[in-house]
Amino acid sequence: MSGETILVVEDEASVARGLEYGLKAEGYSVLVANTGAKALETARAGKDKLPHLMLLDIRLPDMSGFDVCRILREEGRALPILMVTARDEEVDKVLGLELGADDYIVKPFSLRELLSRVRAALRRAYGELASAGAERVAFGDVVVDLQRMRVDRAGQTVLLTPTEYRLLRHFVTHPEQVLTRDSLLEVVWGYDNSVDSQRTVDVHVRHLREKLEEDPAAPLYLVTVRGAGYVFTTKPRVNES
Repeated sequence: MSGETILVVEDEASVARGLEYGLKAEGYSVLVANTGAKALETARAGKDKLPHLMLLDIRLPDMSGFDVCRILREEGRALPILMVTARDEEVDKVLGLELGADDYIVKPFSLRELLSRVRAALRRAYGELASAGAERVAFGDVVVDLQRMRVDRAGQTVLLTPTEYRLLRHFVTHPEQVLTRDSLLEVVWGYDNSVDSQRTVDVHVRHLREKLEEDPAAPLYLVTVRGAGYVFTTKPRVNES
């Protein structure tokens, strides 16, 4: 993939220039914002100027990257967000995911690693998803339209991030199959297992439950299989979480 527009949100000019150079060398268009306010302004631009993905540093001079991510998700903006943190701390990763980030990367990182994460996020959001078939899957008061990439609940559109949609799509197209966290990481996120990345799966499954289940604490459709992973089912089943 090439030609997509990446919004780099980074207040250190030298770091921003390095990222801009590396991304442009791979064929991407690059926009740069050095404050959270500028990032929000750019993400809200006209349709033809919207970035396809945001590289969002957590530490910004006017507000945190967490605030930027939260505001965009509350506004219903679903562009993939890759959080960038200078600290390899669990709390940063989990908070970013809780607020709607699709992935995270820890400084210092190699350009090769960054490009791999960017390509995977773009592929998840705009590549393989766009080839979905014409099927519609219904469960409870939820309808998943795999052709239009739309999810409705009780007649109202449910706003999902690209990663949440891809995860749901994988569940509903593999009903009654126990899917391990490792397999979900490989298919949905495109990278291998680690303890931290398994937490990524758990957080996104919880987000789906909160948006689609009548009682997220006792889910009927996205069910935990203790010691194994998760299963999407429309048959009565005891949740083991």
